[in-house]
Amino acid sequence: MVVLFKALQVILSLSILILIHEAGHFTFAKMFGIRVDKFFLFFDAGGFKLLSTKSGWFSKLFPGAKDWETEYGIGWLPLGGYCKICGMVDESMDTETLKQDPQPWEFRTKKAWQRLLVMVGGVLYNFIFAIIAYIGIMAIWGISFYDTATTEIYTNELGIDMGFQSGDRILKMDDYVPENFGMLQADLARRNVHKVTVLRGTDTLDIYIDHSMIGAVLDTPGMFDIAVPFVVDSVMASSPNVGAGLLKGDRIMRVDSTDTPFIQDSRDYLLSKAGQEVTATILRDSDTMQFALQVDTAGKLGIFMQMPPVHTMEYSLIQAVPEGFKLTFSTIGGYLKDLKLVATPKTEAYKSVGSFIAIGQVFPSVWDWYSFCQILALLSIMLGVMNLLPIPGLDGGHIVFVLYEMLTGRKPSDKFLIVAQLIGMALLLMLMFLAFGNDIHRLIR
Repeated sequence: MVVLFKALQVILSLSILILIHEAGHFTFAKMFGIRVDKFFLFFDAGGFKLLSTKSGWFSKLFPGAKDWETEYGIGWLPLGGYCKICGMVDESMDTETLKQDPQPWEFRTKKAWQRLLVMVGGVLYNFIFAIIAYIGIMAIWGISFYDTATTEIYTNELGIDMGFQSGDRILKMDDYVPENFGMLQADLARRNVHKVTVLRGTDTLDIYIDHSMIGAVLDTPGMFDIAVPFVVDSVMASSPNVGAGLLKGDRIMRVDSTDTPFIQDSRDYLLSKAGQEVTATILRDSDTMQFALQVDTAGKLGIFMQMPPVHTMEYSLIQAVPEGFKLTFSTIGGYLKDLKLVATPKTEAYKSVGSFIAIGQVFPSVWDWYSFCQILALLSIMLGVMNLLPIPGLDGGHIVFVLYEMLTGRKPSDKFLIVAQLIGMALLLMLMFLAFGNDIHRLIR
């Protein structure tokens, strides 16, 4: 059920963003009097369509739709969408129009700057949507995050191999002082960090980063989890340990013979004791005592822990506007750094490239408007940046050809554009196979 719910969120979010992106192309095409033959969500490969305004039940309900200049519809292959602009070499590979004499309503007859705006339109709309989404998020919810200065890390095997220890507090990455704990792992990968300064107990020490491990940093989520001290905040009303004598502030030092400085240290052991009784060694003020506690069938004690303080920044609508722009452009910059890492083979960051499966894992298992809007804004930026890559078949490839024409005065031939489109589509298929392969490997692992 959780998998289905996440899949529905992926489909909904990508459908929204694809429609926004294609609407950008559509708007500028119409602005310059270019005919748009088709506007489709998903691909109608083989001519099979789930919905079309020019056929089936839709045309029976709305007979006038057959006379619309543009055919609107939904294809069956959920790998994107497209806006078929008359007189343009695109992913539909429909070259019949190109064999006819150029017409004034065609893309190929328009001025270069107009064609450039048509190509940029999709990316522009994605970025504008992200700005609006972030402004809304700032105005409604603000920003909440754990402050790195007051939060200790709980690290995994990769972090230990790199020199970190659970309980470390990260002070600096080179000369950069991180604030948002949730961005520590991304900052470590993106900023080409050479030295991380940490506070370990009362000692300050430097950890030098092995850059050959950056790919693993990108491919291993949870390297910097929040180290949650095993300190009782309250006992759940449904807990089997109501009345066991636990008080707020009790620190559980040990469960049976397993040391538990942090709650994460207890999870595997408690799970192995599901439905059984354990002995907890507890420090209360300066006294050490033992309690018999019951583990429920899910391997939990039914206790709320004391969490590190959350830092919250709230904004009015007016204040949210510049913050929305700022967050959008900083996110674009961060994603460009990610792509640079992926394009650097020695980092092996290409192993972190994911497909729809990886996107689905990001969404929460229950509906949350804040999380959905955050992810939607991020995906809009990712879609926009990806489409700017200078690969034929993507908007960036078309933009490069138009810019070449504007700079040299020479327009690439239709034959060249068709060949370039085929090469670009082949490259995109290879990238898609890489993404799916990485996801399958992660699932197996």
